[in-house]
Amino acid sequence: MQSHRFSGEAPACLLPRVLGVFAVFMLLGTHALAQGPTGVGRTPTEEEIRAWDISISPTGEELPPGQGTSEEGRLVYRRQCASCHGADASGGSGPRLVKRDVQPDHPWDFGRILPIRAPYATVVWDYINRGMPLNREGTLTADQVYALTAYLLFINDVIAEETVLDAESLPAIEMPNRDAFARVPDWQPGKPRLAGYPH
Repeated sequence: MQSHRFSGEAPACLLPRVLGVFAVFMLLGTHALAQGPTGVGRTPTEEEIRAWDISISPTGEELPPGQGTSEEGRLVYRRQCASCHGADASGGSGPRLVKRDVQPDHPWDFGRILPIRAPYATVVWDYINRGMPLNREGTLTADQVYALTAYLLFINDVIAEETVLDAESLPAIEMPNRDAFARVPDWQPGKPRLAGYPH
């Protein structure tokens, strides 16, 4: 009979298995620690939640105090927006912001222009407030956002030039696409994802 002596070294064929089991235990242990109540993070305060809760509904009840006119908005636009969207709200590297000169059958014929396609004027304010200027989001004051919204609505023939926008007047604007804005169509397997969608 052949005698086997333990040399203290694992056979080479067992080494990958041992390392694999060890790696699994390491991953599970790390995952468990990350999920445990070990003081990682904390519950935000009500003030912190309010500071992040900046979305504006169609009714505009969340709009902050402030006001702006299209003339004021034109100045803000030149300083903050023209470098991307073009001096005349078209032709820049960013999306066009003024409607096309066409005879439309539908508001979408003007192009994919936010101040035309948005069903509510508060959507325009909300988007500018949260998303512009690119890479400097959240740096505009409420007055600047009201003014830019007024300017964009004016150059797209939605409001008169002298209109003053504020938390009361903005939600009252009747947008041209209020009842006809395009919804994403239902999708069925095997069909194009955006069949018939205007843009």
